[in-house]
Amino acid sequence: MNEFFRGRRLRRTPALRAMIRENEVRPQDLIMPYFVVETDDASFKKPIASMPGQFQLGPRALEETVAKAVDQGLMSVLLFGIPKVKDEKASQAYADEGVVQEAVRRLKDRFPELVVVTDVCLCEYTSHGHCGLLRGEEILNDPTVALLARTALSHARAGADIVAPSDMMDGRVAAIRDTLDENGFTDIPIMSYAVKYASAFYGPFRDAAESAPAFGDRKTHQMDPANRREALREAEADAAEGADILMVKPGLPYLDILRDLSDSFDLPVAVYNVSGEYSMVKAAAANGWIDEKRIVLETLTAFKRAGADLILTYHAEDALGWLDK
Repeated sequence: MNEFFRGRRLRRTPALRAMIRENEVRPQDLIMPYFVVETDDASFKKPIASMPGQFQLGPRALEETVAKAVDQGLMSVLLFGIPKVKDEKASQAYADEGVVQEAVRRLKDRFPELVVVTDVCLCEYTSHGHCGLLRGEEILNDPTVALLARTALSHARAGADIVAPSDMMDGRVAAIRDTLDENGFTDIPIMSYAVKYASAFYGPFRDAAESAPAFGDRKTHQMDPANRREALREAEADAAEGADILMVKPGLPYLDILRDLSDSFDLPVAVYNVSGEYSMVKAAAANGWIDEKRIVLETLTAFKRAGADLILTYHAEDALGWLDK
């Protein structure tokens, strides 16, 4: 008589383990972020010191980098822009010939099937580095929302497949949805950074995007890391306003939140494996402390297991090569 559970029976061989595997990371799950720079040198390519393996890229360098990744199986990208000129009104964020708008046109012209997602925020474009218009040191919600909607519309006109507001202003999803619909872009989805925490894990990104605030912090609009129930309220508001995809950011420290959203909403859920998470893995791997390939694939699988449908990650290019094997 069998007196105990023999779970090892189904772990005995690689084939058996693969047969019962519950979650699997696929190329179409991955979205690779890129930082495109407005520059007279189209082949500009500058390493990002705090994010080994990542670069600020001129338009031609972006195209060449994406071409190599597409050959590896990349299907989706997320674009961040670094303009030549920044001002208090973030005017280059919604300029028709802005850095992201031009990058979208270039990528869609060469790779029509590539899904191009654009980050919609003002922090990379403001002279003060904050995510919105200021009155003194106060971030103004409603005037900022109007500019975010203009920015999203300019991205859609350039050919973006998905717009992704990351600012965490109240009401911005509804404003973007209304603006897109009023201008004939009813088919463009919104991937909302619905649950974005005021996290220390963003540090390297602010080097990459040159978007560190000149003073203060972002705690008045990004969420308190201690809060869980609030995440559901934020996601519910964005879903009601017309978001098509809900995102949790950062990733690994917030797997519980990712599971909450996956269980609570009948919408695709994305997770952002952010710069600090990436850089810690790269630093440990460079010192020989970890097996980078195994760590990355285990991390991506954890996101899938927690409920993510889509994963935004700087590991995407490497992971595509590893998944293929």
